[in-house]
Amino acid sequence: MGNYTRKQLLILIVFCIAQFFMAVCISIQAPFYPHEAEKKGVTATQYSFVFAVFELVVFTVCPIYGQFLERIGANFMKNAGIFTVSVSCILFGFLNRMSGPTVFLTFSFIIRIMEALGGAAFSTTAYSITAQEFPLNVASAFATLETFFALGLIAGPIVGGALYELGGFTLPFVVLGCLLMVAAVVVCCARPPSRYSVFSLMKKPKIFLFAFTTMSGSLSVGFLFSTLEPHIRPWNLTPLEIGLIFVLDGFAYAVSAPIWGLLCDRCLPERAATTMGALTATVAFLLLGPSPILPIKNSIPLCICALVVHGLGFGAEFVATFSGMHKEAVEAGLPDDLTTYGLVSGLWNSSFALGAFIGPSIAGVMFDSVGFGWGTSIIALLHLFVAIVTIVLSCYYRYYPDEDLYEKMSLFQRPIRKSESAYSTYDGDCNSTRVSREDIAIGTVD
Repeated sequence: MGNYTRKQLLILIVFCIAQFFMAVCISIQAPFYPHEAEKKGVTATQYSFVFAVFELVVFTVCPIYGQFLERIGANFMKNAGIFTVSVSCILFGFLNRMSGPTVFLTFSFIIRIMEALGGAAFSTTAYSITAQEFPLNVASAFATLETFFALGLIAGPIVGGALYELGGFTLPFVVLGCLLMVAAVVVCCARPPSRYSVFSLMKKPKIFLFAFTTMSGSLSVGFLFSTLEPHIRPWNLTPLEIGLIFVLDGFAYAVSAPIWGLLCDRCLPERAATTMGALTATVAFLLLGPSPILPIKNSIPLCICALVVHGLGFGAEFVATFSGMHKEAVEAGLPDDLTTYGLVSGLWNSSFALGAFIGPSIAGVMFDSVGFGWGTSIIALLHLFVAIVTIVLSCYYRYYPDEDLYEKMSLFQRPIRKSESAYSTYDGDCNSTRVSREDIAIGTVD
């Protein structure tokens, strides 16, 4: 951070504080909400969708926020977003006063949807402004934000479990919601500097693969948030001890994210980092179950080891995918401005949210039907698939660096124009061929 200007440091510090408290408010319910929901007569399949609906809303609205970031106004979006999350967190603390499973679930969904709308608005704006302010250190700056988000995921279950033991269900949400409100006031003082679509980005195979990798990583996190507590419940741990178990994943992520960001900025290609992360996550989920195909028994030390390994793996996936999306978007011809950063940020957040919605949604079903061991085996297979596809695509672009897979496939679906035919038969000038390919890439985005 020694090379950052005073303005850059101020923006980074403010957004890091906000990211920390946002993550705390999102994660505090993990150790005790499932237990509270079951006391109301709610099943694991039902309350897992309360976790999932947050990410479904984020998945839906993030591309919209990114598309209309300049039109809505970055200042208004970030301020309204963080205030909405803080108020929703406080309201969530009064759910225990709802009687009956139907009323409890209904208000749980309503408040989580409100929280998701606010969280998506703030995250999209924060990532966009950060990308614009740190053009030479996008991965490092993004990793710093993600580190503080991970620290919030660490602190959330610990503080939430402790406050739950101290004052019951309401106290954690009121205390941490008020702290986020204070952080929101600080964020209001930070002002950002002042026509393409997300779908045009998705036409680029490299960007699509980064989005799919992000989705896979968040899917695994959502799966754990929904089913880890029932999985470790037979060990008869206290809420505070359960919170410490949840911390391990986030702690490993917080430690590894800056390292991955530094490597991606300096020497490590993003696709190499995502491959390493996907393979690491594959090993982690095979051990976490543990998978029935492995001749090992479940134990606390094994669970701890698997969670740490998983944190290291999805740290590589998340940091590298955001940096990779940004680089590929600019190379595809998009302008290096806030509009592009908004689109990339919206796509990344939407991909993350899609996985985090799918994860809890299928987690409860798999936990009730096939069990935790086979469920983690399926997630491990998903990460292995990501690693294999990334390796294949990397090999393809190594031998055909100037080829565009989407454009190549689209040529089989439409007539070849005369201008394209002329380019394909022209061999006299290397520079002319290069310009034509760049024009095609830009046309793909348009």
